[in-house]
Amino acid sequence: MKRRTAAAAVLATLMGGTSAAAALLKPKKHEGPAMEKLGLESLIPAEFNGWHIDHSVVPVQPPPEVEEMVGKLYDETLGRTYVNALGQRVMLSIAYGGDQTGRLRVHRPEKCYSAQGFRVDKVAQQQRRVGGANVTVNRLYAALGARHEPITYWIRVGDETVSGTLAQRLTQLRFSLNGQIPDGLLFRVSSIGPDRDAGYALQDVFIADLVQAMAPRDAAKLVGSPARPPAAQGG
Repeated sequence: MKRRTAAAAVLATLMGGTSAAAALLKPKKHEGPAMEKLGLESLIPAEFNGWHIDHSVVPVQPPPEVEEMVGKLYDETLGRTYVNALGQRVMLSIAYGGDQTGRLRVHRPEKCYSAQGFRVDKVAQQQRRVGGANVTVNRLYAALGARHEPITYWIRVGDETVSGTLAQRLTQLRFSLNGQIPDGLLFRVSSIGPDRDAGYALQDVFIADLVQAMAPRDAAKLVGSPARPPAAQGG
């Protein structure tokens, strides 16, 4: 019991102290793929591997009060719907912020959908290889009336994706301790249909096709730096 209490105290200290520590430190430079702006409109191809933009379907937009906050948090946003030759559609939303120091800045999709009346289930969190990087992928399932929407998203801070609020704060602190300013990106795809597994499978194909069509340096701006191979063990 004492060990659990001590662990909880340490965890609380970490969560409470990261913002204060980041505020006291004064980062001087960006890290990894960070830029003032990514140029999302040109960075993300309009056509790739059989997918092209479908202007007839618009991804879910946040309510006005949330949209105003998003405008303050992010430097760039992009929303598109893509369709392939089979008529399958995937909605893509990306939000980028060049400075992720201090308080939490990424607005997670759970809040965006819930604010519009969707029932949101958190299905799973998975580690996947995307473009050579280890990516922490979140699976959601949102429902409102007859609309059923499987959702896949990840959050990149600096050169890596983060699994949750605590990991996000610790990553921010790590960059601050090194005198660096991490950038951040929210990548989200979704599709319409009640079959969750089919939706996630389609989204995985779309993501793989998109990343494959991009130069490695550009893909890293979405997924972070490629994973380094383990060091060889001496005999």
